Amino acid sequence: MAAAGAAQAADLKRASTSTSADWYTGAEQQAVDDSWAIAVDGSTSVTSNSSAFGSITVTAPLAGAPTQSGPRVRVEAIAGTYSYPGQAVASRVTGYQQEGSVMGGYEWVWRDAALAGFIGFNVRSNQLSIPDPGNPVVGTGIGLRVAANFYANPTDRTMVSAYGSYSTKFNAYYSRLRVGYMVADGVYIGPEALFLGDDFFRQYRIGAHLSGVSFGPVQMSLAAGFVQDRVQGSGYYSSIEARANF
Repeated sequence: MAAAGAAQAADLKRASTSTSADWYTGAEQQAVDDSWAIAVDGSTSVTSNSSAFGSITVTAPLAGAPTQSGPRVRVEAIAGTYSYPGQAVASRVTGYQQEGSVMGGYEWVWRDAALAGFIGFNVRSNQLSIPDPGNPVVGTGIGLRVAANFYANPTDRTMVSAYGSYSTKFNAYYSRLRVGYMVADGVYIGPEALFLGDDFFRQYRIGAHLSGVSFGPVQMSLAAGFVQDRVQGSGYYSSIEARANF
């Protein structure tokens, strides 16, 4: 029901002689640190129309420093639950989704921007509390999955980030665009838009984000806004995302 979690697969830092920025949280550091080897991203997303999802993603360079251009590998796990009014069964249906993916790719890193592309496969499992003939997104299977993410600082005080993914399993897709203005050192605020769906549901979200809030080694992002779902109608969403480097 909800393809949450794809955008939480954040990629690495962009390289710079004096600063580096995370496309995912928008966090900006004052010195490039090549000592870390992997980035771990976690997230939770909840909507008022009965869905809750969480994800964890690990991204690592296959060669060289993570702040330099090079090949990457990404492993992601997503799990969540949702419910909706089953018109074909005249009852409310609860769904349970689990998904895992492994992808390889390449990231190009410049002074003020980074672009990464990935391809691999995912295994997705969807179960329903009661059989629903109106929902074709049921069962377990393997699909081809592609993803890409982009981050840039057009000016010293602005950021733009974009993420998109698609899987042939259930034709699942997820995309997110964020822009932000720096209101404090490395902290950005601005609008975001998300579009997600599969063979059963279609949804868009429009909201605002606060990105780049740091608590020690952890960078965080908060977002909230309006959601419109083909099956569930309108509602609200909120998300919390965090990244740590090791």
